[in-house]
Amino acid sequence: MSAGENPYASSYGGQMNVSASYGGAAPADDLIKDTTTANFTRDVLEASRQQPVLVDFWAPWCGPCKQLQPIIEKVVREGAGRVKLAKLNIDDHPSIPGQLGIQSIPAVIAFVGGRPVDGFMGAVPESQIREFIDKIAGPAGADEKAELEALLTEAKSLFDAGDLGGAADLYGALLQADPENPAALAGIAECMIAAGQPENARQLLSGVTPEVAADAAVAAVLKKLDQIEEARKLGDPAALEQALVQNPDDHAARLNLAKIRNVEGDRQAAADHLLHIMKRDRAFDDDGARRELLQFFDVWGPKDPATIAARRKLSSILFS
Repeated sequence: MSAGENPYASSYGGQMNVSASYGGAAPADDLIKDTTTANFTRDVLEASRQQPVLVDFWAPWCGPCKQLQPIIEKVVREGAGRVKLAKLNIDDHPSIPGQLGIQSIPAVIAFVGGRPVDGFMGAVPESQIREFIDKIAGPAGADEKAELEALLTEAKSLFDAGDLGGAADLYGALLQADPENPAALAGIAECMIAAGQPENARQLLSGVTPEVAADAAVAAVLKKLDQIEEARKLGDPAALEQALVQNPDDHAARLNLAKIRNVEGDRQAAADHLLHIMKRDRAFDDDGARRELLQFFDVWGPKDPATIAARRKLSSILFS
């Protein structure tokens, strides 16, 4: 499924481009620059407090330097901000390489936090340059993964606070960057369900791959959608309540009412109805109340307070 095919776009104000949200990317012309003795403090020492800076010490007469520069520039640009590159002509600016003990070129020194931390010499192959940058800046993708996790956490917090639009915007932004992200797909589907749009949620998830559908978060939302569709066919909850007033052991009515309360969001009431059935008649519907409660747990998640409370009560029934 491509980003352009996601049906959440019309429901939540369109998709957002989050390429700027990852903080690591920098303008291409800011990643690589020629530096001087006068600008070394700004271009290298101060800049390296924000992100690693590689300093390429070179000279116009140096053949290996000419071989190395296009390769290291290519790798730095492809890194899109993981590191910066500052090039210093040692013929024009000999004092700094002299202070650092640079005796042969090409030499590349990595600065982090205002200090030199590592380096290499010679016209090394591209693969070695990539390994060096991974060592200095961390494996490629590590920063992006951390940013994705932070955005998912923020989106979940907005959802829990009732800000469906804000949560959906963040989830939509994540899907713009990664259209098959299971957590973002599940999150925006949850926003749709909470906004009374389960059909849109079903449409969104109908196009995912089998691998994404098998993800725990997506599978839980799909199960919730099934529960919503089933509850719509179970009748009037007021009528079910009245049936229980007349006959508290009408377990079929109580089971249906539990399913309705669940999709309404009253998880405690839903669990209590099922636990009541279990206390009265474990054999009803071939232990159907317990099986249904376990289905609820799958959707609610193991850390949900309703799951924890109901699981504790369930254990007391099963093992008393």
